[in-house]
Amino acid sequence: MPEDTTHRSAAQSLAAVTPAIEVDAPAAARVAATPEAVELLRELTEQHGPLMFHQSGGCCDGSAPMCYPDGEFRTGSSDVHLADLPIGLERPVPVWMSRSQHERWAHTHLTIDVVPGRGSGFSLEAPTGRRFLIRSRLFSDAETAALARP
Repeated sequence: MPEDTTHRSAAQSLAAVTPAIEVDAPAAARVAATPEAVELLRELTEQHGPLMFHQSGGCCDGSAPMCYPDGEFRTGSSDVHLADLPIGLERPVPVWMSRSQHERWAHTHLTIDVVPGRGSGFSLEAPTGRRFLIRSRLFSDAETAALARP
């Protein structure tokens, strides 16, 4: 099957407009954040202390990344820890996803971005007039191979 260069071009265009930050990230990182997302995460950390993300699987939250004070959303064996997102502060922001959702999204790189609008009532950014948003793209063959290495 031929490669879908139209989709890839759109993803590359997005990366040029809102570059992701992957400070001290491995060669193939699962999660990154745009500079706008990092700025909002720093603001929220100042107000609420250490943070965490849990990538919502749908329902009333859509598929929005939900931002909570660290530990407020309980994770367990049914969740996968995707990454610790560096935001230039002492403590990175852990990013989690349900195991069942991860099975469907394991082939995608996630970039946390921010757009104008009201977020979910459960996520910390809801009152700011901005909301977190996930942008995704398929991993390249090289990234997939790098992630498969121990």
